[in-house]
Amino acid sequence: MFQTAELGIKVSKKEFKQRELVLRENLLELQHRLQEEGRFPVIVDFAGVRGAGKGTSINLLNKWMDARWIVTHAYTEPSDEERLRPTFWRFWRRLPPKGQIGIFLSGRYSRPLLDYVYENIGQDEFRHQLDRINNFEKALADDGALVLKFWMHISQEVQYKRLKVLENDPLRSWRMAPIDWKHYEMYDRFIDAAERIISYTNTGHAPWEIVEGEDLLYRSLRVGEVLQMMLERQLTKEPLRQRYLAEMREEVHNKVIEAQTGNGQVTPAVTILDGLDFSLALDKKTYKKELALLQARLAMAHQSAAAKDVSVVLVFEGPDAAGKGGVIRRITDPLDARYYKVFPFAAPNDVENAQHYLWRFWNCIGRAGRMGIFDRSWYGRVLVERVERFAGDDEWRRAFAEINDFEDQLIEHGIVLLKFWLQISKEEQLRRFKEREETPYKRWKLSEEDWRNRERWDDYALAAHEMIQQTSVMRSPWVLVENEDKLYGRIKVLRTLCEALDQKVQKKT
Repeated sequence: MFQTAELGIKVSKKEFKQRELVLRENLLELQHRLQEEGRFPVIVDFAGVRGAGKGTSINLLNKWMDARWIVTHAYTEPSDEERLRPTFWRFWRRLPPKGQIGIFLSGRYSRPLLDYVYENIGQDEFRHQLDRINNFEKALADDGALVLKFWMHISQEVQYKRLKVLENDPLRSWRMAPIDWKHYEMYDRFIDAAERIISYTNTGHAPWEIVEGEDLLYRSLRVGEVLQMMLERQLTKEPLRQRYLAEMREEVHNKVIEAQTGNGQVTPAVTILDGLDFSLALDKKTYKKELALLQARLAMAHQSAAAKDVSVVLVFEGPDAAGKGGVIRRITDPLDARYYKVFPFAAPNDVENAQHYLWRFWNCIGRAGRMGIFDRSWYGRVLVERVERFAGDDEWRRAFAEINDFEDQLIEHGIVLLKFWLQISKEEQLRRFKEREETPYKRWKLSEEDWRNRERWDDYALAAHEMIQQTSVMRSPWVLVENEDKLYGRIKVLRTLCEALDQKVQKKT
């Protein structure tokens, strides 16, 4: 694979200066177009052999382009904060917004590469980690991002010379570490791992470019010119892609409307929510007794979980006025406020809209031992954004796989993930709406949007049905809560949470 990157290609200083002037001008123009149009972000990754010129190439890109719209992140060993969260948290939080360029050194490929080389993981785990990377890159690319990866290569002979020069240079020797010579001795092992990585992750949406790194001038031009070519292509393609998607979405929408008006059946005769028993209820005496016992149990279980660095993520979804706030209050009442946080989500703001929809949720994943409670969540993509057409058919359909992958990562990290769908009847919702209208201290809970959503009850029921069908998997099933009677629903949620925490704490003992 790397034989084509050991050809000894060189560029003269005269040729370099000529091509550099044109390249810099073109890159600046493209970068400003990128920023002005703000259609997509650019993610550029650098990996490769030690001494192949990754740092120099990155420095040149920063020199050639406008520093206001480009940022570089160099990853070292995970910090304490990063170790206390799922692996990809550190990558999601540093993604550039639309219109900007993010350059990443020693990023998401470093850990699987080193783990494989040092035989800390086998083939299966190696593939699993690469699958995670592929899913991450696909999610970004599907959202419009330009993902470009450079593998900087030199032969073992050239690497030896580079390391010797660096070692003997008083001004640069600080860049050397004992591990560099050890990795030099393991050169073949690193190349084998690199070939596997590139073969497995070289995709149409996130391609690798192998760059010969022996000649400084050649490699610099090659990196810049490939970036120029890919930027030109993406800036041309993205408006066309967005226009095509908009047309397709409109066509799909019109067909749905046509089916509805033509006596077609869009909403299934029976959804999974129709099977819930709304007669389930508790009397106040039983409720108070159960509540006291379960809240005491929850307080102890959460203390034990925090002491063992067990994190908890709770997701609450359901129709307006389904009682999510009341349930959340009964959960938080007995807990230490230092160890939990409630995240109420509404429509994304401008900063959030400039990122992938999962970005704002990844940023809310707390450190080990904390509880995050989500009042509305990432499921908005397949619920309100689907129903209200803020997301196209293509976007919300692929979101099912993206969400499942996101939740898998939380669970693999040891997080207790519980998803609660609180359901009430349409008649009960109307009763609660009217109660809010008539109660001064509850009026703030009711808005015009709530009434508008109520008119789309059947559409939301269909969306919820399909959402549960696609994302209620063995590792993270949905808990359907019959909340017609609030007392019953609160107890069901608390009992489910206590049982999950107890089970997790016992496994950690």
